[in-house]
Amino acid sequence: MNTYAVIGTGGEQLRVEPGRFYDVRYFASLEPDKLGPNTKILIHRVLMICNESTINIGQPWLKGAMIKGRILHSRLGNKITIYRMRSKKKMRRELGHRQNLVRFVVDSICFNGKDLYK
Repeated sequence: MNTYAVIGTGGEQLRVEPGRFYDVRYFASLEPDKLGPNTKILIHRVLMICNESTINIGQPWLKGAMIKGRILHSRLGNKITIYRMRSKKKMRRELGHRQNLVRFVVDSICFNGKDLYK
């Protein structure tokens, strides 16, 4: 596909394309444990849109640009193991962590009121 956008969500920047799903840490305005399946979302923090050969860059965000999508489900990320050891002190500590993630699919990219790709 030649149409994609770069969005800022969950403290990171993602390159998104219509019809694909992505895992993000959280949405700023929604709590991950209260998101149900097929909840419609609109993302207004669009940093850049590329449509065919036209590139629109925002400073910092594009005005009139939004990403339409829907939540698929909440999930847990891969387990991260933190292991600390001090040699010759017999100190060992093992911790684990799994990040709460939200999986969403991008339905369309809109710019100035019209869909660039459905």
